[in-house]
Amino acid sequence: METVDAIVVGAGHNGLVAANMLADAGWTVRVLEAAPHPGGAVRSGELTAPGYLSDLFSAFYPLGYASPVLKSLELNLEWAHSPDVFTHLLPDGRAATVSRDVDRTAASMEQFAPGDGDRWRNAFAEWRSVSAPMLDTLFTPFPPVRTGLGLVRRLRLSGSLRLARRLVLSVRELGSELFDGEGGALALAGCALHTDLSPEEAGGGVYGWLLAMLGQEVGWPAPVGGAQEITSALVRRFPGEIVYEAPVSRVLVARGRAVGVRTADGRDWRARRAVIADVPAPALFLDMVGDRWLPPRMTEDLAHFRWDGATVKVDWAVGSRVPWTNPVAGRAGTVHLGADLNGLTRYAAHLATDEVPPDPFLLLGQMTTADPSRSPAGTESMWAYTHLPHRKSWHADEIAEHVERMEAVVEAHAPGFRSRVLARHVFAPGDMERENPSLVGGALGGGTAAAYQQLFLRPIPGLGRPDTPVDRLYLGSASAHPGGGVHGAPGANAARAALARDRGLTGGLYRAAIDAANRAIYR
Repeated sequence: METVDAIVVGAGHNGLVAANMLADAGWTVRVLEAAPHPGGAVRSGELTAPGYLSDLFSAFYPLGYASPVLKSLELNLEWAHSPDVFTHLLPDGRAATVSRDVDRTAASMEQFAPGDGDRWRNAFAEWRSVSAPMLDTLFTPFPPVRTGLGLVRRLRLSGSLRLARRLVLSVRELGSELFDGEGGALALAGCALHTDLSPEEAGGGVYGWLLAMLGQEVGWPAPVGGAQEITSALVRRFPGEIVYEAPVSRVLVARGRAVGVRTADGRDWRARRAVIADVPAPALFLDMVGDRWLPPRMTEDLAHFRWDGATVKVDWAVGSRVPWTNPVAGRAGTVHLGADLNGLTRYAAHLATDEVPPDPFLLLGQMTTADPSRSPAGTESMWAYTHLPHRKSWHADEIAEHVERMEAVVEAHAPGFRSRVLARHVFAPGDMERENPSLVGGALGGGTAAAYQQLFLRPIPGLGRPDTPVDRLYLGSASAHPGGGVHGAPGANAARAALARDRGLTGGLYRAAIDAANRAIYR
């Protein structure tokens, strides 16, 4: 069998990004994918009824649309926007809405407190002043020396310190500092709960701020024709070989260096220069590499790796537009509903104490509202998901009861919704993992977004880089910095590290520096 320069384990979007970047550098690359199809969590299909296209997992892509990584690949994609970006429906029916039209957003926030419209404009102006260097900093390996220095030069010392403080605030604290009313705070908090963080957790504010302000700046677009279009564009662009139904069981290591992989059927696949793994960190290090090649302290740290919450997702084929009581919700691609700010805290507290939330908070997507090609005219291809505690398994009756709660939340805000549902499809946490083994227990983020597992602490205390203790083996999945989301940064960082290692940086100094750092961390 032909030896290639690099093997990429996994044809999720991060793996495909890495494969494309290495191929662009002139490397021969082979991708091995366990499933019979590419895409991982970036896929589409007719889950509910003929003519209704659903995104199986991820759906709206503000990070992907803004990502310098994906932009650099010049993918041939057509993007669609809903009339409004998202709206947060309060239990009393009021709505806090973010639109790409800043005046429309400001008017929505003004309804909650006099002056909050201008406060939103001010917050957005602050974001615009740092958005480009912030995104560059976010999507490069840690520590982001060059991009970080550029950000500091732009903000000067005082501005940098204030930004640093903002990055560690909880979303409740950040919302209360920026706005007087509940609308602006809820817009941020609902965005923060796209992660597994509560409104009270340190560091949660930055997620709410990032997603809300990206929504104001670029929207939350969806690819015309479904999420699969992102995967298809990456596959079309890649000149190398993708082998499907080839689950990797082992990384082959010789004298401390990755030289290839072994698949479950016993075949060995050789790589001259790199192995990049788009798989969760525990799967790579504990299952594919093994204790022999890892420092003992590292395996101890991996025992403390924390997954993000489990997810249950329901897709519906709706035979009409959704009959929202508040018509503002009918304009939004994404709707947050089921809780005010205190309700979000109660919801998160149930998850933290391993309890099923009796009143689930829903993140709901109206795909036809954004992209009319997703279902017949006058109908809606819709989904909603909510989180559950992370457990090894769930009984079917527990999931069915929770789906009933989810539909009750929608019905409360859209009376008659249930009578208009033509078909539904349910992904329980276990279903998600069976469909995509990287979604362990229904965890969508490759590990918790909590501050204790970010930057140089992701996936465990270390370098915050894709390099591993095994030479020429790189972690390129959402378990690596900067984490979950469809933006390609973990895959790009892994490819860049492989290219830097191969250049050698004068006589192997690159690897010597990595080895010295690993010895200091894991000894």
